[in-house]
Amino acid sequence: MRLTFLKSLFLTTVLPILASCKGGGTAMILENAAGIEMKYASLLTLQEGDGFVLAQIKNPWDTTKVLHSYVLVPRQQEMPDNLPQGEIIRTPLSHSLFYTSVHVSLIDELGAYDAIGGLCDQQYMYLDKIRKDIESGKLVDCGMSQTPDMEKIMDLAPDAILLSPFENSGTYGKLGSMGIPIIECADYMETGALGRAEWMRFYGLLVGRREAADSLFAAIESDYNALKELVNDVKDKPTVVCGKIFGSSWHVAGANSTIGMLVADAGGDYVFKDEPAIGSVPYAPEKVFDRAQGADIWLFKYRQDAPLTYDQLAQEWNNYAEMDAFKKRNIYGCNLFKVAYYEETPFHPNLLLRDYIKVFHPEILKDYKARYFTKLKE
Repeated sequence: MRLTFLKSLFLTTVLPILASCKGGGTAMILENAAGIEMKYASLLTLQEGDGFVLAQIKNPWDTTKVLHSYVLVPRQQEMPDNLPQGEIIRTPLSHSLFYTSVHVSLIDELGAYDAIGGLCDQQYMYLDKIRKDIESGKLVDCGMSQTPDMEKIMDLAPDAILLSPFENSGTYGKLGSMGIPIIECADYMETGALGRAEWMRFYGLLVGRREAADSLFAAIESDYNALKELVNDVKDKPTVVCGKIFGSSWHVAGANSTIGMLVADAGGDYVFKDEPAIGSVPYAPEKVFDRAQGADIWLFKYRQDAPLTYDQLAQEWNNYAEMDAFKKRNIYGCNLFKVAYYEETPFHPNLLLRDYIKVFHPEILKDYKARYFTKLKE
């Protein structure tokens, strides 16, 4: 009976989602509203009006259009008159459903852990308190992100669902018909590391931690730019290749992706600097091998209990052993079972930049021990 009642409740309280809120429209410039300056983010605009903030997210796959518009209104105040078009979000969020460990870790760092009510893909959440709170029932495990448990979501009744959109994701099927605001976290499609990190200012607004988010981003920005200055004048730039075969493809980060730009900012000469993509592109392994065989340094991520060895790597694909970085023992791996790479680096690109500089130019950061990437062992 309770489940039937909840289903009925959702269906009868669905908020109208206007076409201008979800895709198809163009960005609005409001009169009598102050723009909140975004220095690096290209897909996000924020405008502050009387009693609200309008957040507009550009469609990463067609930047002439708006992916989603949100009107953030403080929960404790009455609804203002003459709000702009957009999906209304009452802030601060108090019991939301999160799909990614990236955003969970940020919300926790901002001091808004209580805004997390449920999770998808909890097996990829490595914060100890997340695991404990799932076991105790304080947090709701809503299943896999590709096939979420709709009944558990209805029982949770979150005040928002935060997920990463993909091209042509549409209205999210049953999830989108539940009347729960879906916040499309398109930060991963930003060009440039600081562009993605700057989205924390939007997430800070959502959870009532505006000042904390602004302060954190300012510190990250300052550190990143100071590190970048250290390698501005280096003349000897090692050639760098990233990634390795996954499935039948070798996914190559584009030069305009966060990784491609980080390599450049760290004083590296990226082998695929002519690949213009802002994300990763699947290549035939042989094509990558032809271009990257002579690379000075090879970086990749992997998952296993013990550190990966050169012998194990050579067994994965014979051509690996023919790469110069393999022969010269200049391979650096990041074991995702041992470090919080995905929890930290998207919103702390300064930490990853420091690692890259240590690998590419160890003489510059002599006393620093890499946080994520270490040389492969024999």
